[in-house]
Amino acid sequence: GKSLRDDEILQNLPVGTTATVYFKDLGPQLGWTTVFFAEYIGALLTYLLFFFRVPYIYSHTYAFTSSPHPVVTLASVCHTFHYMKRLMETIFVHRFSHGTLPLRTIIKNCAYYWGFSAWLAYYINHPLYTPPSYGELQIKYALITFAMCEMGNLSIHMSLSNLRVDGFRVRRFPMPTKNPFTWLFFFVSCPNYTYEVGAWMSFTVMTQVLPVAIYTLFGFIQMTIWAKGKHRAYIREFKDYPSVRMAIIPLIL
Repeated sequence: GKSLRDDEILQNLPVGTTATVYFKDLGPQLGWTTVFFAEYIGALLTYLLFFFRVPYIYSHTYAFTSSPHPVVTLASVCHTFHYMKRLMETIFVHRFSHGTLPLRTIIKNCAYYWGFSAWLAYYINHPLYTPPSYGELQIKYALITFAMCEMGNLSIHMSLSNLRVDGFRVRRFPMPTKNPFTWLFFFVSCPNYTYEVGAWMSFTVMTQVLPVAIYTLFGFIQMTIWAKGKHRAYIREFKDYPSVRMAIIPLIL
């Protein structure tokens, strides 16, 4: 049967004088805040282990040395900023409609975030790393795009959070506001994913490292699945939902 929401009352349900209620054991559960903290803090610290060249990661000759290429330090700053922003959003911005997540999911998610973070960091901070082909010009434009995408992602998250100020029962679909970063709502249902992909694409251009590109591709595939699911849910729930909107990429996808 259909799962019941926590706030539903049995006497208000469309059943007769008798009804059978089934309970499902969900197993060990953790709150979303705990899940996000574990994912993001782990990814943040894992990257910094490689950046600071702790012993036994690279050759002993390079232990505790810094890279001669400024882009390596810049990449570390951007990566750290990205996950610090995520942590601050978890505390001050996000409102979770579902209280818990299965314990096995956090293990899988942490393996994904921590593993990829280590893979990226290993090559970006490697003693033999070479900077991007087009030098400072490539780095500068990638950094500007990265910063704009991060600001856009934050703006969308704040806009989505403001939809719930009247409580979880009030359902509205997101609309653009006076903030220019939210104008992407004119064209896509999930611009937070659009900006997220844009940030990682910029990071890929900035570092010019293949593992970053692979991580960006995997992230894009997963976020596209999430975006399409939310897009279909909006269309089902709201009869007046804008038909011009796509899931994640304007006019395309």
